[in-house]
Amino acid sequence: MTADDKANPRPESGLRLKEEEIFSGLGPARGSLLFLGRYTLKEVMAVLARKGFFREARKRNLWPLSYRLDSSDYPVQRLLIYWEKEDPDRIVVDLKLKESRTKFLDPEKHGYKLPVQHSLLFEWLTLQNPRQEFSGHHGPLPGQTRPGLSLSKKILEIFLYLARLIELDALVAFPAYFHNALLFSRYLYFVNPVKEGEIKAIRRQFNHVPFRQLAWAVYLGCLETDDGQAYEWQAEEQVYPLSESLKEYINSRVYKEIARHVEKTSRFKLNLELFQEKSQKAGILY
Repeated sequence: MTADDKANPRPESGLRLKEEEIFSGLGPARGSLLFLGRYTLKEVMAVLARKGFFREARKRNLWPLSYRLDSSDYPVQRLLIYWEKEDPDRIVVDLKLKESRTKFLDPEKHGYKLPVQHSLLFEWLTLQNPRQEFSGHHGPLPGQTRPGLSLSKKILEIFLYLARLIELDALVAFPAYFHNALLFSRYLYFVNPVKEGEIKAIRRQFNHVPFRQLAWAVYLGCLETDDGQAYEWQAEEQVYPLSESLKEYINSRVYKEIARHVEKTSRFKLNLELFQEKSQKAGILY
């Protein structure tokens, strides 16, 4: 499904839809060609307009926009937003997600029973500016090919709006890279309190280290545990809790005590000599 430049009206003039008009199709899933089985692409764009995404795109001179919704692997869907035209080099947003009934296993390990959660799972999210290149002292983070948009919070707000509208229990992310988890930790919590404590311990112990340098140190295996082993990033579920049961778990005494204990007792060290050697060899700017 595509939309050409004619489908890109000015947000302030062409997308002044009432909420009941935007979501006139809410109800039982109407098919895999709809976003989350509910929304037309026009409705999705209307939400983006209401939440200021188009305004931010214009500020970055990323206009007009083109869109494509790939539902070939439904219920997993891929939403792509391009600058001007569909071109891999012009991707602004690349999002893979699905709606799911999620059973979290970690709470049971710690003696806490949590019911199945109706969740929105983010399998992949890229936000980038295809009009910019990395230069000077501002090199990429691991996995980046273009500079980011600094719109993670805006995107989260958009999906929280949708999640509350369709009464979901949680937003769930699987941060592929350590730095993603660190960024998301401003808004999300790991379901596993051990992982929550671990990320807080690293953030606290290396708050004097520049963010990009720390990200590459972890990626290159130069952050070490107290026994000298390289710290290897393993992705786990990070959630924004919306249901009362999930909020209760995240705020529970057992969760907080485990996370606090891990944060206080975990020790890490940065092998600077190894990091300098590896980063120079790879030509990494940080």
